Amino acid sequence: MRISYENKLLAILSLGFGFVFFDRLALSFLFPFISSELKLTNAHLGMLSSVLALTWALSGATLGAYSDKRANKKAILIIVVIAFSMFSSLSGMVTGFAALLLFRGLMGIAEGPVLPISQSLLAEASTPSRRGLNMGIVNGSAPGLLGAVIGPPVLIWLATAFGWRTAFYASCVPGLLIVCLIWKYVKERAPGQSTAMLKTDKPNIGLAKLLKNRNVTLCMLIACFYLTWFVTLISFTPTYLMQVKHFSPQTMGYVMSSLGFAWVAWGLIVPAISDRIGRKPAMVIFSLIATACPLVLLYVPSAPTLAPLVFLTYTGLGCFTLFMATIPAESMPPRAIATALGLIMGVGELVGGFLAPTIAGFAADRYGMSIVMWIAAAGSFVPALLSLFLTETAPLRLHTTNSLPAASFD
Repeated sequence: MRISYENKLLAILSLGFGFVFFDRLALSFLFPFISSELKLTNAHLGMLSSVLALTWALSGATLGAYSDKRANKKAILIIVVIAFSMFSSLSGMVTGFAALLLFRGLMGIAEGPVLPISQSLLAEASTPSRRGLNMGIVNGSAPGLLGAVIGPPVLIWLATAFGWRTAFYASCVPGLLIVCLIWKYVKERAPGQSTAMLKTDKPNIGLAKLLKNRNVTLCMLIACFYLTWFVTLISFTPTYLMQVKHFSPQTMGYVMSSLGFAWVAWGLIVPAISDRIGRKPAMVIFSLIATACPLVLLYVPSAPTLAPLVFLTYTGLGCFTLFMATIPAESMPPRAIATALGLIMGVGELVGGFLAPTIAGFAADRYGMSIVMWIAAAGSFVPALLSLFLTETAPLRLHTTNSLPAASFD
């Protein structure tokens, strides 16, 4: 019964967070079409990415903590999925930069709590030996598949055939279908988890206690840099490929899909490997490999060569699962997981998602688009160094799930 529900929950939450990224990344893929009509610059693109990251950060941190204090996380999840689907569709109605900025900001408010709530539900329902794999599918493979593999060709086809506005309008349909699945199948507690178990947990862990946890603090710092790596790459690479490398929209979509396939593969592989070799060595190794990805985009000239090299080096999204979900979830009591995840995601989005793309956008307008690739490279190299100081949490490496030292606050 528990395994059956675990798999069902995994599928539904994967679809949910996958379509969050389908909506979030839509602007990056559609921006070359939008910019010509609305007369937008690289700085505008940076600000649009930043405002979504800002509201995502604030919402994720506050509503993530709020959900830990409420009995009904399922209802909150349903409400925010409906909201982000609606605001994504409304982006297709804009006639200028200000309106687009408003709707992207509102979409960030709705999307922020989806990951903390989803991963807290999944962490409690997962078998310990496959927790990293499960969380990797939701945090890495699903958004990669729906947002970066299926998203680019579908959105570019819709924009080319029917206009970029139609592409935004169509984005609400999957979200409404996912709401129906959450309402029908998701439970407040996994089978076998009693109310008594929840009552014995420590529900009120404040910010000061969270920051005393070594892994939580390190993961928060790692998130600041890794979000810089991710948001800079995903926001500027489509425009970089078309403006600097002079690829056609179709070729750009081909390269971005290769990046998306890598997101899916490494989003699954890295957490699964970490279940065996440990979270800490996986973070160090795959963060170093991820540093090569923006350099590949910078120096490899042809699409046929670029695509496979991007696939081999775009390993960072697998690391995202570890520092943003698995490691903090294994370092915290169950009723504080969404709070910790929301804090890590919120601070990371604020620094790496809000500040970094705005700075990168202005830097690109002044120094050229190549500068954004160097900013991205630094964004994954620093986490490789910070990961050396993490405390290991992988159950198989610790031999027992009862010996997680980072979970204690006494």
